[in-house]
Amino acid sequence: MKQTSSLLIKNARIISPDTDLAGGAVLIVDGMIKQLFAPGDTLPAADQTCDLNGMMLMPGFIDVHTHGRSGYEFTDGVLEHLNTMCIDKLSEGVTSWLPTTLTLGNEALAAALNNARSYSAGNTPGAKIPGVHLEGPYINEKCLGAQNPAFVRKPDIDEVRKLNDIYRVLKVSYAVEVEGGDRFASELLSENITPSCVHSQATYKQFCAGYDHGLRNLSHFCNQMTALHHRDIGLVGAGLHHSEVFIEMICDKIHLCSDMIKLIFQLKDINHILLITDACQAAGMPDGEYEIGGLPLILKDGAARLASNGALAGSVLVMNKALKNVYEITGLPLAQLVKTTSWNQACSLGLSKLGRIEPGYCADLTALNDNFDVQKVWVDGCQMR
Repeated sequence: MKQTSSLLIKNARIISPDTDLAGGAVLIVDGMIKQLFAPGDTLPAADQTCDLNGMMLMPGFIDVHTHGRSGYEFTDGVLEHLNTMCIDKLSEGVTSWLPTTLTLGNEALAAALNNARSYSAGNTPGAKIPGVHLEGPYINEKCLGAQNPAFVRKPDIDEVRKLNDIYRVLKVSYAVEVEGGDRFASELLSENITPSCVHSQATYKQFCAGYDHGLRNLSHFCNQMTALHHRDIGLVGAGLHHSEVFIEMICDKIHLCSDMIKLIFQLKDINHILLITDACQAAGMPDGEYEIGGLPLILKDGAARLASNGALAGSVLVMNKALKNVYEITGLPLAQLVKTTSWNQACSLGLSKLGRIEPGYCADLTALNDNFDVQKVWVDGCQMR
């Protein structure tokens, strides 16, 4: 019979969706949250006890859109690099993430997903990979951003299915206006894959065609998509107009300025906002020369840009910094903002038992000080940092 293990985290400021409880405690049994305790409650004995001395305790962050960090990239095809990224994501408070591909050939995509499968089958003490995110290759060649034009192609559900057979594809970001793009949304949904639109020149009408087929997500909102205009509200207008559409935001104050971040949070239902990093291999690294999908980029003063034309090439943002930025810009309560770091991500992808500090949920947790620096991280109740 398997022996039961327990952990008691006490003296915590528990911050979960719609909850901000100072002086609380959490009992974890076999990797799951068993019970919460308010100040003054009698606390049970446990195999291990951790005193947070008033630090914030939040659900572990879920980064659903990130290409790399620590000098490595998901699509570089090296398993050891993926292992390092998974360990280093813990330093951001991330307990689950979707390694995100780029617009590349099928062989490179398949190799990346094979590495995700190998990582998840091993015992590397890092963040979990519940699935991967395909960004491209089905994008509009006029909205490349930092994507490689040599590998742009039309939506191909058979290609996605074959990749999904290698390792779980949870999300595909593509341009809805390309040939077959509207019905591609329903094809993805039939495979339990979340469709999302980006790198797109779609009109609002074209968005609505995809919407009719189940499209309910917009990737890196405002970046590489049709802007709000008084004669066609485009994709930005679509994200604001449809309250049930999930939007990703890169809140590094470079991809979106502070005023835009504040405006979006004023207009958009907070239950449908996802903070992401969209990080490239230069995240966590000093200024210098790097690559993204084989294209040279330069990191300088916190901005990663293509060497060829200066276009933004992902970010070097980390999740705890994204939350800090939004908190300082909007002034909204953390019990609301915490929804944007994990709960909304879980809801948008259909991931169960993640994103809340409540009985019955996975004990994926992160402890932060008042400056939002990550101090401790637990994955399935095991302390990883």
